[in-house]
Formats: sequence, structure tokens, C-alpha cells
Amino acid sequence: MPGVKGPSDYSKEPPRHPCLKINSKEPFNAEPPRSALISSYVTSADLFYKRNHGPIPIVDDLERYCVSISGLIENPNELFMKDIKMLSKYTVAATLQCAGNRRTAMSKTRKVKGVGWDVSAVGNAVWGGAKLADVLELVGIPKLSSTTQSGGKHVEFVSIDKCKEENGGPYKASIPLSQATNPLADVLLAYEMNGEPLNRDHGYPLRVIVPGVIGARSVKWLDSINLIAEECQGFFMQKDYKMFPPSVDWDNINWSTRKPQMDFPVQSAICSLEDVHAIKPGKLKVSGYAVAGGGRGIERVDVSVDGGKTWMEALRYQKIGIPYIADDPSSDKWAWVLFEVTVDVAHSTEIVAKAVDIAANVQPEKVEDIWNLRGILNTSWHRVQVRVGHSNM
Repeated sequence: MPGVKGPSDYSKEPPRHPCLKINSKEPFNAEPPRSALISSYVTSADLFYKRNHGPIPIVDDLERYCVSISGLIENPNELFMKDIKMLSKYTVAATLQCAGNRRTAMSKTRKVKGVGWDVSAVGNAVWGGAKLADVLELVGIPKLSSTTQSGGKHVEFVSIDKCKEENGGPYKASIPLSQATNPLADVLLAYEMNGEPLNRDHGYPLRVIVPGVIGARSVKWLDSINLIAEECQGFFMQKDYKMFPPSVDWDNINWSTRKPQMDFPVQSAICSLEDVHAIKPGKLKVSGYAVAGGGRGIERVDVSVDGGKTWMEALRYQKIGIPYIADDPSSDKWAWVLFEVTVDVAHSTEIVAKAVDIAANVQPEKVEDIWNLRGILNTSWHRVQVRVGHSNM
């Protein structure tokens, strides 16, 4: 790729925030403390979780960098950054969440394979860039197309990133053409994050943002876009990030029986408390985040201080001082909501949170019911143990 290269080792990694909890050093995978997530509706680039599969690419000549668009189309082309920036710029507030978020809790039920994420493999940012629908129109693909004249039905994104799972080849993923060409799906070729150019960890100089979909499909360090007839055949589409029932293990797995995971289910987590938290008896503010895939807003967040016997509804908000209405145009439909509720805690107990989206989807109660061998999509009720001490604290 002119202007950008994917290193073969980890000697030129970017600096990272010292508070990040490192789950894997090479490749670098890390998350912020859960308390950092609720300090702001928009997550800073420094504190946004880092999910990588290989060494971070290096840009050495931005003017030479371009993205090729080819495959089952009539007019293949190469676009430079100046071409992409000439298109209308859009900003989209969207939450990205790794499919493995909360994997550590799932692994306590039975061993799973993957990076051991706590509850912070998620973040919310304002992404800026060109709509993919506008980019594809430049190469002759009309908006709201579901197939090209040559039979392309999927849009594959190929990264500069090289990873061992692809035998040293590039990371890649795809989405349906109908989603890519729909302006309302807000799929971006993004070059900004929170009003600043992307940093290296988050895809500089150009990445894909697919709102409402697991983070694995928002390919970073974009190298090329291919119009293809079937879904991408890459490792992370065909042999990873698929949801299997608890009965499937590594001896009987058949990857072809499941579709690649796209939308993420409704999710919430308490961020104001750690897993075992010592507190004084009395009033306690419980706060966290809730988010649903597919642009579905959060209708309700329920919090229990008795392990799920009784519930209180939490206050939901995105912008402070502006009422959040789940399906209202004033709300950011691709973004999380933050929630808070003040509870009375008299003795040691389990505090639980669960969210409900506008389609009345609700988080499942037990992690055992959704256990899967890859440990993805742990959206079970989030539980935190609190230990109450008295006057000698």
C-alpha cells in the first residue's frame, strides 16, 4: 500500500495511557478502568479500548495513501484522501463494542478462548468522515442498491493490518451491500474521532465505522474495498465471531452452520462499582452504560439491590440536561446511554443491572444460558457484589 505499511514486529507501537488495563501486550489489547467510561458521554481516544490483531500500521506518506475499490463493479477506482475529503462530511455518534466484552465473566462458568475483557471493551465516540454510500456512488453504485450489475452483494473491507490468524495476511470483514449503500445506516469511511484525526491505535489514516454492529466489522487502517458475491471468507468472518449454543465445543464445532455475528444484543454494565466493593450502609449511587445494536434505543434500565428480586428504574441520559427518548430524532440512535439511580444499601448484597431496548429485547438472566466456546456476546445481567461495613470503616 503506497504511503502506509504494516510492520512485522512491535518495535514501533504508539504510546498508550498508563491507566489502561493490558489484556494482551503483543498484539496490544487493553481497556480503561470501568469508572472512566461513565466520566463522559464521549470516550476520549486515549481511554477508548484498544483491540488489535497485529502490529500497528505506520503512515509514512499520507499524500500517496489511497484506497482501491474493485471487484464486481463496472468502474474500479482508487481514491486518495483528498478525494474522500471532497465528499460531504458527516459526524455520527456511535458506540463500538468488542464482541468479547465481558468475556472474563463468561469464562468463570466454563473456559472460553479469547482475550480476557472485563466490562470496558466498549466506548462511545463522535466519528467524522464520508458516508460509504457516497463513496460507492463515485464508482457507479447507486444508493439503496442490494446488488451491482456484476453480481456484487457484499462489501469487503481489507486492512493494512497483518495478523497471524490470516497466516500473515490482512485483517478483513464485510457487510451487505444493502447496508453499505443505505445512507440511513450511517456507515462511514472515517478519518476523525471526536473532532481530531484518528490516532494510530484507532485506524489512522482511514477506517470503517459500521454503527450498531460488533466492532470486528469496523475495519481499521483501510487498504481496499472489494465488491464480492458472497460474504467475506476471511478468518474473522468465517471462523470467529459466531454465536454457538452452549452444547458446542471444540470437538464438535462446525463453523459453517452459523452466520457471522453482526448486530450486538442489548447490553448494560455497572461502572461505578468494582466486582467486590466495600461501602458504608446508606445511600449509594449506581451508574453505568447501556447500549443495543442495530440502532435500537434503550427503553429502560432496571437496577436491583437484592440480587434481582425487586427492581428500580434508573434515569437514562446521553447529554446532561436533555431528556433521553429512545426513538426520538434528537437522540443518538447508534450511541450508548448512561444510567444512574440512587439506592439504599443496608447490608452486603448483590447489585444487578439489566437493560431493555425499544424492541423489548432484554438481557438474559444467567450467563450459563448464553455460554459459548468463544466467549462472545456476554449480555447476561451485570452483577456486582458489595460488602457493607459499619462505623469502624
